[in-house]
Amino acid sequence: MTSWELLAIGAILLLGVPHGGLDGAVARRIGWPPGLVSWLGFHLAYAILAALTAVLWWLFPLAGLGVFLLISALHFGGSDIASVGTDSLPWIAHGGLVPIVIPSLQPALVEPIFVILVGAENASLLLNGLISLFLPWLLILIVYCFYAFKQLQYRRSLVSLLGFVGLAIVLPPLVSFAVYFCFWHSRGHIMRLWQSLGINERRRSVVEAAMYTVVSWLTAGLIFYYFQTPSTAALVKLTFIGLAALTLPHMLLVDYADRKYHLREELP
Repeated sequence: MTSWELLAIGAILLLGVPHGGLDGAVARRIGWPPGLVSWLGFHLAYAILAALTAVLWWLFPLAGLGVFLLISALHFGGSDIASVGTDSLPWIAHGGLVPIVIPSLQPALVEPIFVILVGAENASLLLNGLISLFLPWLLILIVYCFYAFKQLQYRRSLVSLLGFVGLAIVLPPLVSFAVYFCFWHSRGHIMRLWQSLGINERRRSVVEAAMYTVVSWLTAGLIFYYFQTPSTAALVKLTFIGLAALTLPHMLLVDYADRKYHLREELP
């Protein structure tokens, strides 16, 4: 693994993961009751969902990675167009970036990552399945280009998608994913939510985000220490299993807020 790829993993852990630390603010925005008991209940439910996701991946790696790619498509696709709409065509086009486009454009570099995560046989099976979806996705992208010229609010989102496709062509997959995840998805989530919060809520959210981030880092460190396998493979596995575990409750909360309360312009 190159130094750039190690740097990408570091960026995902240090810059990308903390954006989920604002989920407490999202919950309060949509009416989660105040008080210590409610606060503990929210975090208990969040932790249980994250733990169940991690256990699923541990016991059934192929299913775990498959679920992660699916929820990534749903969540990232919706987040990319969060401020402009919810139309299915743009959602599918943007949702295909991480699970379809990056693996299809860099299969030789993605396969070793998949081998680490699910084993050689499953990696080949999954990668071939994703590559088979690239042509349908490309046709959707072409239609999306014409669609965006009629629905002008999607033009900026389309340009950003094309830019990330370009990065996926020239950069290693871990690096292109880190750039997208840290500097587009996470940044957009934080900025949209931050603008909707009052001063007191901002202060509370900063403290919560810092606390959650430190807990996540400490948990990762304890896992490394417990298994005593500080290898590149262990780092990759921990990064993606951790992302999957945190993404499921994060996605359920944020997407529920979008649908139920129509806060898409404020909550990605």
